[in-house]
Amino acid sequence: MSLDGAAPTERQLQRPSAHEARQRLEHARATRLTQLRALDAAGHAPDDYVAAGQRDAIERALKEIDDAFTRIEDGTYGTCRGCAKPVPAERLEILPYTRHCVACGRRAA
Repeated sequence: MSLDGAAPTERQLQRPSAHEARQRLEHARATRLTQLRALDAAGHAPDDYVAAGQRDAIERALKEIDDAFTRIEDGTYGTCRGCAKPVPAERLEILPYTRHCVACGRRAA
């Protein structure tokens, strides 16, 4: 199923090339690193729980991005870790480091 509940089209099932996936992941990594630098530059107090939560979320995303690079190398990028079906291309465009299709992602959350 696609994000809107309809049967996936051939394009939606087509995985991005390794080059496209790496480009998207590099962009996602650069964005998260910029966010970390902005948090550091803001000079939050050690007891600022909002900033600490933001930092943790960014660091988790960076870990997911690194894991996605590993999946590209081992040939499992774009395969859902929950059901082993292809993750729709449109989902990988939005969230290039995802490990799950939408349905399995909801169950994992």
